[in-house]
Amino acid sequence: MITEKDFVFTTITNAIEKGNFQWSAPSNIALVKYWGKKDQQIPANPSISFTLNHCKTITKLAFAKKHFDTSPSLSTSLLSVTTDTFSFDLLFEGKPKEDFKPKIQKFFERIEKYCPYLKDYHFTIDTENTFPHSSGIASSASGMAALAMNIMSLEKELSRNFGTEMTEDFFYQKASFLARLGSGSACRSIKGNIVVWGNHAEIEGSSDLFGVEFPAKIHENFKNYQDTILLVDKGEKQVSSTVGHDLMHNHPFAEQRFAQAHDNLAKIKIIFETGNLDEFIQIVESEALTLHAMMMTSLPYFILMKPNTLEIINTIWKFRTETKIPICFTLDAGANVHILYPENVREHVLQFIKDELVGYCQNGNYICDTIGNGSQILT
Repeated sequence: MITEKDFVFTTITNAIEKGNFQWSAPSNIALVKYWGKKDQQIPANPSISFTLNHCKTITKLAFAKKHFDTSPSLSTSLLSVTTDTFSFDLLFEGKPKEDFKPKIQKFFERIEKYCPYLKDYHFTIDTENTFPHSSGIASSASGMAALAMNIMSLEKELSRNFGTEMTEDFFYQKASFLARLGSGSACRSIKGNIVVWGNHAEIEGSSDLFGVEFPAKIHENFKNYQDTILLVDKGEKQVSSTVGHDLMHNHPFAEQRFAQAHDNLAKIKIIFETGNLDEFIQIVESEALTLHAMMMTSLPYFILMKPNTLEIINTIWKFRTETKIPICFTLDAGANVHILYPENVREHVLQFIKDELVGYCQNGNYICDTIGNGSQILT
């Protein structure tokens, strides 16, 4: 069984002076939700998600080795510093983004014990999203996943220069492990089109420490599954997800909810194998509403859905009843609505969205996406 100690980097090498990598990592949408965390970003219950394809973060990581020798002979192409701290510049869409830096600083602090080489380098992190930053889609998952992939590319090269070849499995497992320490759901944005995070008795290889690709066969009904994201509210949430997770510690329904998630994950595993769309719809919509029910029954209680969120849900239910088209919704911890449906009904659903749902979106905005395969290295 893999433990945290297995991810501690122990190789000593000074072979790499500078370089850069670039990775893209997608957002993801949970089908069975996790809500509530233990220490060290450990989930209170397992979750499973679709990895998206188009909504992603692209991050370039340039690095230059620090030198503590300030003699005149030091090459001017190398960074000269005298402090033992994390050193990085952060650019968002090519421009300095100071308000993002505390989150990166905290991330580096969390992963330092596993990546002790971080203080040996000055980093320039240049990141951008393929979706509008103000679109209301959480970018922390894709952003932290992309950064973790870049860090692991550096670690892989450090290992190689020491004469050790890192396995692909370890590379992706540790990347997911690191991403989780930046943003829990980021561990589900590393590899695979359907990803499970959290220990579950019926999911082979599942772990609280990192996400794993869904290990069973996936029915044709779920190949190229579609996700159209209706942007109901692009503003900042009045209650952060971090605060919401913390409110599960003394929640009156917490234990029942955690048990429900385990049960629903077991059910959806069978659904992915059999292709039963009616049962898929029931689980996914129930999970979305339960997530928000937890928010509405915590102390303090809060509501992240907006009136238009409810209008969309009711319109979807009416459309599904009348047409028998297997369309369903899910929600993240916010007001936006993800509409999920098979590829073979795409034209009908898109026409329905244009005819009946666009008016509920802020400025008529929505994003069409599909299931993707995870992070990709970019040349």
